[in-house]
Amino acid sequence: MHWLLSGPLSIEKLTVNITGLPASLQGKKLVQLSDFHYDGLRLSEEMLEKAIALTNEAEPDLVLLTGDYVTDDPTPIHQLILRLKHLQSRSGIYAVLGNHDIHYKHAKAEVTDALTSIGIHVLWNEIAYPLGKELPLVGLADSWSREFNPVPVMNQLNPDIPRIVLSHNPDSAEILQTWRVDLQLSGHTHGGQIMIPGIGPAMFFYEKLTEKIPSKVRRRVPFLQENISVVKHWEWAQGFHRIGKNQLYVNRGLGTYLPGRLFCRPEVTIITLRGD
Repeated sequence: MHWLLSGPLSIEKLTVNITGLPASLQGKKLVQLSDFHYDGLRLSEEMLEKAIALTNEAEPDLVLLTGDYVTDDPTPIHQLILRLKHLQSRSGIYAVLGNHDIHYKHAKAEVTDALTSIGIHVLWNEIAYPLGKELPLVGLADSWSREFNPVPVMNQLNPDIPRIVLSHNPDSAEILQTWRVDLQLSGHTHGGQIMIPGIGPAMFFYEKLTEKIPSKVRRRVPFLQENISVVKHWEWAQGFHRIGKNQLYVNRGLGTYLPGRLFCRPEVTIITLRGD
């Protein structure tokens, strides 16, 4: 994707307060990357290289990837991992899959195997402990998957223990209010791609408009069918949100679809953990 259509890469830095965070984890630094859509069309090599360099410069304790490494055909994952293998983290790199990573038959296995081959831990309804037992990391199946079922995973955790949850689609935050989620990291929305200053994502109004267009017409017009119902909660399209007692951060992603981005730059997110 040409830089004129995506805008320059942005570094977003935030501090997240977590109740009950152990002293040993105070100041731990996480870097989140999301929505690469690496297929030669939606992410330039230059931006990807810069995102990896900025990640490594941050010297993170943990790198977290929140899905959509490819767009349709999973084959480009084999080129993407040649770049991602340069990511550096003290306690490892953990990932979940997005809806595009499971779109084609066998895509889930191919993307998972490729990421695993370079030491990235892919979580699919699993719990990991890269920072120790005092701060579990939960990775959920994509919410559009038939395997999305947080109940048996989340119920394994002691509610007195803080946790971080990776879930590609931010809409899952609505369901996850049943449990304690000290920090949910999501992507999927690309931040809305086109933001109307002071109003919000243009996609919200676009979806409302296209809902009124007959399906026979939508199928004949490029982009109308593909982008319907990206998310329910466009108010969570990017940035930090409190959802009940839980906390959600939505990364704007690196990849860009046509017609491009406006007031919605691609991002690398650097998160510092603090006790509340």
